[in-house]
Amino acid sequence: QLQASGGGLVQAGGSLRLSCATSGRTFSNYGMGWFRQAPGKEREFVATSSWSGGGSYYADSVKGRFTLSRDTAKNMLYLQMNSLKPEDTAVYYCAASSRYRMVVAAAYEYWGQGTLVTVSS
Repeated sequence: QLQASGGGLVQAGGSLRLSCATSGRTFSNYGMGWFRQAPGKEREFVATSSWSGGGSYYADSVKGRFTLSRDTAKNMLYLQMNSLKPEDTAVYYCAASSRYRMVVAAAYEYWGQGTLVTVSS
């Protein structure tokens, strides 16, 4: 029901746009989020907003560099990532929560498979 894509290898300072395709149900009343998990680390919160785009909230580590957007007609959610740093290297996941502005992974009921982002120095 959620499928993330768009990861890849990029040099530091570069940009990538991740996509999250939704299907099978409507997420119009859900909070949508992105998380990431680096090797050997816990899954961490990246960004969240409502499906309509309200209530956007970003982790301090990505604020000013990452931006959420969506195409409701296509049922797509996007994470634009600019000024990438090696520490942004991780598997990125999109997720949906029945509550808004959740920053903990346990609050999200639906998860897509991850997409790997590798930022080289």
